[in-house]
Amino acid sequence: MPAIPQPLRPDDDGGVDTAVGSALSAFHAGTATAADVLTALGQARLLVPVVALLTESEVGEHGLKQEKESEMALPKLVGKDGREAVLAFTGVEPMRMWRPDARPVQATGPQVCQAAKHERAAAVVIDVAGPIPFVIEGGMLQALATVEEAKRDASALDRLAEAVPDLTVARLRERPRRWWDRRRR
Repeated sequence: MPAIPQPLRPDDDGGVDTAVGSALSAFHAGTATAADVLTALGQARLLVPVVALLTESEVGEHGLKQEKESEMALPKLVGKDGREAVLAFTGVEPMRMWRPDARPVQATGPQVCQAAKHERAAAVVIDVAGPIPFVIEGGMLQALATVEEAKRDASALDRLAEAVPDLTVARLRERPRRWWDRRRR
């Protein structure tokens, strides 16, 4: 039987993470880079929308069409060029600006990017309806997805290094504890 995952932050009030909000505002003002936003997103909770899709309906006793069965779905954005994007939001209010009936599911930035990769989406669009939309795509989408994947499979980093040109993956080894305890004589 599938288990319902525990929320990332049980005390979450749905507000925008302060670091992400500041990074997006600074990026919009031209005083921060996309790397600054990505750094904030990599550590923050995002909200992924799920919506109900009617799968079967029936006519009720008063002659009105009513829901019989529905499923929850992860909506995707489809661009004019046909590429798909997974949506994520920094908070409940930005999600309501897009679609008031969507329900939030907590996820980290790397988890959202991994979901996009799994869905074969070309991008993740953060806060598509505002206040400050931001897009993660290309090598950065691949890299953030790999951060999540590497938690379960260390060889994911090697695959990333092969897939993204000019990327260097450095492996740092922890030194024995006594190395830190040595004193100069």
